[in-house]
Amino acid sequence: MTTGPALLEGRDLLQLYAAPTGPTQALRGVDVTVSGGRISAVTGPSGSGKSTLLALLALRERPAGGELRHRGRLVSALSRRELHRLRRTEVGWVAQRPTHSLFPQLDARGQIEQMARLRGVRCDVAAVLDEVELGARSGTRPALMSGGEQQRLAVAAAGVGAPALLVADEPTAELDDESAALVLRLLRARAAQGSAVVLATHDARATAAADTVLRLRHGVLSGEHSAGQHQRTTAVDGLGRLQLPEEALALFPEGRVVVTVQDGHVELHPAEKAP
Repeated sequence: MTTGPALLEGRDLLQLYAAPTGPTQALRGVDVTVSGGRISAVTGPSGSGKSTLLALLALRERPAGGELRHRGRLVSALSRRELHRLRRTEVGWVAQRPTHSLFPQLDARGQIEQMARLRGVRCDVAAVLDEVELGARSGTRPALMSGGEQQRLAVAAAGVGAPALLVADEPTAELDDESAALVLRLLRARAAQGSAVVLATHDARATAAADTVLRLRHGVLSGEHSAGQHQRTTAVDGLGRLQLPEEALALFPEGRVVVTVQDGHVELHPAEKAP
């Protein structure tokens, strides 16, 4: 598998959403890079900012602060028409509810044909449906499919033509092992064809299939690690702030630390136990 150049680069990303008490930060200074040929899984508890980050990366929203670049161009400088064209031709999107990603009036075959037309690509519709074991359901509309079939169809349609970016929100959450394996195999196949694949997930099956795992907590990137590496990287933002792994928090019950810099490395000690 060949990793391509960075497709998306986000620096100090900030996003707000409305709340009864006023604007609330959904993302607070997140740095992220997305490259072709790789699967990146975004994990974290509910409310950590996963879906918000996916919406930014899929160009469905603009960040409230920070910089997001698509192929080096600032997303904030792109017109609405340019963003619409990019979403149609270069971005495959799978919503958390698969029916939100499908055309209700079209059968399975029509879904694939329509995506091919929108992207201006040729595809073997039967082969695409067979890839997710839906060949026998080619004449069926989403409303008459099971939830698992809808999800597999949504992922297959989003991946037509191996778009530059394929973004999926919890694509395996409601699937049995067999269906999840089909979806993950398709995502891996698209990455092998050069797509940058990004998915939000709570599913250990999906994180195990990813090349990179990004962990969000309270809207902040708290850690990152790559497949085959036991060491986990913790992000430090431009103000010098970092989030410790959850298992480390118990070492600092008072929420205060003494920081020492010694011999080229940094040590953290509980304030009451500092040497």
